[in-house]
Amino acid sequence: MSDTIKDDINNRMDSSIASLKTEMSGIRAGRASPSMLDTIKIDVYGSKMPINQIGNITTPEPRLINIEIWDKGNVSLVEKAIRESDLGISPSIEGTLIRLPLPQLTEERKLEYIKLAKKIGEASKVAIRNIRRDGIEQFKKLEKDKEIGEDESKKLQSDIEEITVKHVKSIETMVSEKEVDLSKV
Repeated sequence: MSDTIKDDINNRMDSSIASLKTEMSGIRAGRASPSMLDTIKIDVYGSKMPINQIGNITTPEPRLINIEIWDKGNVSLVEKAIRESDLGISPSIEGTLIRLPLPQLTEERKLEYIKLAKKIGEASKVAIRNIRRDGIEQFKKLEKDKEIGEDESKKLQSDIEEITVKHVKSIETMVSEKEVDLSKV
């Protein structure tokens, strides 16, 4: 039972880290990457869909992203979503092709992106801590219900703390790597 809870806590924390990686990849660092568009969802066909399910995304040049939209009716929806996103990119349209030229990053924009990376990292740390709290509460409940002893409960809570520290360090590493990446550009 306690191993199941620990595995669940670890898996939930791992998925928070995976979510952070996805969000961090959306913060651009000078070079065009299709993953920059991963966080943008388009409201089409009655549901929200990622851009890569509406068209082909390519990067023909280091600072250009092309999106070939399959259904002409979705072109304006994709353009609107890109304009409203926090990417700071102005799309240009040629038929069903949307071009996203990436402007040179200004010092001010770099600082905004660094701030955004820190904010996303902090939100991930809060999520990890909430997961830790859930795990500790589960172990305290097992102890209260006399399913495990006090010593075992303390040891399991300590294990959860170790897992938490490992994941928080991983988040801090990712945020600092993104900072370094952005300051090089």
